Amino acid sequence: MYLEFRHLRTIRAIHEAGGLARAAEMLNITQSALSHQVKGLEAQVGMELFQRRSKPMKLSPAGERLLRLAERVLPEVAAVEEEFMALKSGRSGRLHIAIECHACFDWLLPVLDSLRRSWPEVDLDIRLRLSFGALEALRREEVDFVISSDPVDLPGITFQPLFDYEPLLVAASGHRLAAKAFVKAEDLAGETLITYPVERAKIDAFSQLLTPAGVEPASVRQVEMTEIILMLVASGRGVSVLPDWVLREARFSPDYITRPLSRGGLTRRMYAAIRAEDAMKPYVAHMIRLARQEAVKLQGGAG
Repeated sequence: MYLEFRHLRTIRAIHEAGGLARAAEMLNITQSALSHQVKGLEAQVGMELFQRRSKPMKLSPAGERLLRLAERVLPEVAAVEEEFMALKSGRSGRLHIAIECHACFDWLLPVLDSLRRSWPEVDLDIRLRLSFGALEALRREEVDFVISSDPVDLPGITFQPLFDYEPLLVAASGHRLAAKAFVKAEDLAGETLITYPVERAKIDAFSQLLTPAGVEPASVRQVEMTEIILMLVASGRGVSVLPDWVLREARFSPDYITRPLSRGGLTRRMYAAIRAEDAMKPYVAHMIRLARQEAVKLQGGAG
């Protein structure tokens, strides 16, 4: 099957218009040419793409599949076109970033360095003091881009998926939990849990494991830096739960053991929260693509 961008635009236009006549106007072609294009595409697919007897026209299951493809591909194509136009024109802008994730600097700093090289006129900044009121700051236009693992329904705010990660327990190599294939909430009841200094709702160990089970660790120790958390863990001062990309080296170190949370492990997703009207800005779209690519590099390095 040979698909062109015009085929995807056709599917989307007919779905939005509900009929051939209005869709032809939207695409600036004749209804006859549009009908011919649809028939040719259906011949390639080998099945009908529309339920023609319904008014408005509805997509068949095969048409729905192509519509999902169009909704995924066409915005990316448009964003790339915008980027190329902006690169030629030297367009500038602002991208102030807040992070609801202490561990994100590992992959964020290389992303920002690449973005800076591609968009030298864009004002880049990280607003650390707003990290944990970040979404409200986004709504107030104090920042333009928030990295978060907790999407919420906010008017005018869209959450773009960046990558999935697995929170893992990390403990010293001689720890009693080394004998377990995975850990449950109850296993942490007698432990000192070392976390970043943020509210519990933002900590995977609590939000995904302990709080749902109604379990409290013996104590909680808050530490600002990932490197210090790992040093304390290696010294037997407690255990921690950190994203898999943070532990890409620790997982292969004789000083540590890592274990999934629950039998099947847990998967979390990191998002970029942006204002809806900024979604198609070329440097924002480029930032999102760079963030996805860098995360893949780090997770691939984790083995």
